[in-house]
Amino acid sequence: MVEVYEFWTVIVSLIVVKLCHLIYKWRNPTTNGKLPPGSMGFPIIGETFEFMKSHDACQFPEFVKKKIIRYGPLFRTSLFGAKIIISTDIGLNMEIAKTNHIPGMPKSLARLFGENNLFVQSKESHKHVRSVTTQFLGSQGLKLGMIRDMDLVTRTHMEIGARNGGFDAKETASRILMECLAKRVMGEMEPEVAKELTKCWIHFPKGWFRFSWNIPGTGVYRMMKAREQMMKILKETVFKRRASGEDLGEFFNVMFGDMEGGAGKISVEEAVEYIFIFFLISNESTPNVLAATVKLISENPKVMQELKREHDRIFRGRNEKETEADLTWEDYKSMTFTQMVINESLRLTSTAPTVLRIIDHEFQAGDYTIPAGWLFMGYPNVHYNAEMYDDPLAFNPWRWKEKDLTAILSKTFIPFGAGSRLCLGADFAKLMTATFIHNLFRYRWSMKTETTVLRRIILMFPGGSDIQISGETEMDNSSGY
Repeated sequence: MVEVYEFWTVIVSLIVVKLCHLIYKWRNPTTNGKLPPGSMGFPIIGETFEFMKSHDACQFPEFVKKKIIRYGPLFRTSLFGAKIIISTDIGLNMEIAKTNHIPGMPKSLARLFGENNLFVQSKESHKHVRSVTTQFLGSQGLKLGMIRDMDLVTRTHMEIGARNGGFDAKETASRILMECLAKRVMGEMEPEVAKELTKCWIHFPKGWFRFSWNIPGTGVYRMMKAREQMMKILKETVFKRRASGEDLGEFFNVMFGDMEGGAGKISVEEAVEYIFIFFLISNESTPNVLAATVKLISENPKVMQELKREHDRIFRGRNEKETEADLTWEDYKSMTFTQMVINESLRLTSTAPTVLRIIDHEFQAGDYTIPAGWLFMGYPNVHYNAEMYDDPLAFNPWRWKEKDLTAILSKTFIPFGAGSRLCLGADFAKLMTATFIHNLFRYRWSMKTETTVLRRIILMFPGGSDIQISGETEMDNSSGY
């Protein structure tokens, strides 16, 4: 009996020693040089739950602020099962963005995007799809092929909202975005197919970006099901058009290498994967920022008044010239104050990492060594630097007066990332937000005062983003909204 007891005592002791050793190794990773300071939390889970706590969208996350106070602008941690370096140093962030090209994404999240995801494929493949996308969503593509459709779709949704007495800003923006992108990428789709595709996005689970497993009942499981359905619809549409000899449209022709500029063949599966990811990222960013911008406007009467003056001027200009009602590129470029508002909103709401990379080679940052294979998160802390922005927590569009409003990247402004992974949809997002604001100011409107905007990596609106809107369009009335 004693021998059995001693045997199990030895076994349990060995297991405890092994676990302690693994925990020690996890918390004290080795490298050729000196790692940045920090803590790795629990094995696998790391500090994910602390990191994912929701916070005011216009405030820096408490997790990052506490770490900066304790460790400085560069520190290590573990999130989503991956080893992470977090930096709020703008110089280092820009350098990493320029010298590393693979987007940082923990494996636990990468599986949500598909194995053939061109966002994380070779540099050459990514360069090709960026070139294709830029043709459609760059300023020239927007000017020639998008602005009229966007204005028409936005006006239609505003009219429906006005008849109903209101609408949800984020949900409406999401519908507008999907309709515009689907038409631009897929061309004219059969009504039933378009309806089915839209339904997938409407039922896409909210708050999917979290530490979770793909098991029935979870948000990740519902997301994967929605993804499968969307992929099926997109692939069936492409194959059906090919079989009937119908033109796939300029986007697919260039993507597949059938037109000048199509560098190399890409499979249907890869193209559809890319479109899905592009739609997903667009839908989880632009409508959220747009709704947050409307919220900031609604809380500032002086901003409301100045925007009304600017858009009334554009409306009157059309009436005087008896031109068609469509928004023109010249109208868009004349929205100086609107652009100032958008820039200020982007500055305040960019409280998530805007540089995400996998370190592809060992990198020296001052006295510290960042090992190859680690993930890098660069936060735009410069947006809240009092030396760069006077009273940085205040929403003040006038701070952008006489500055270059077309710039989407500078040493003090980095809402769309940097380097080879600079966001392709930056110009699209700014145009869509401006178009939304423009058409919103056709009406008297207000946003519910209890609307709150939080962030858990992705912007969230726990109580919705409802706008109350009058059915009347009174352009010349400068009082009341």
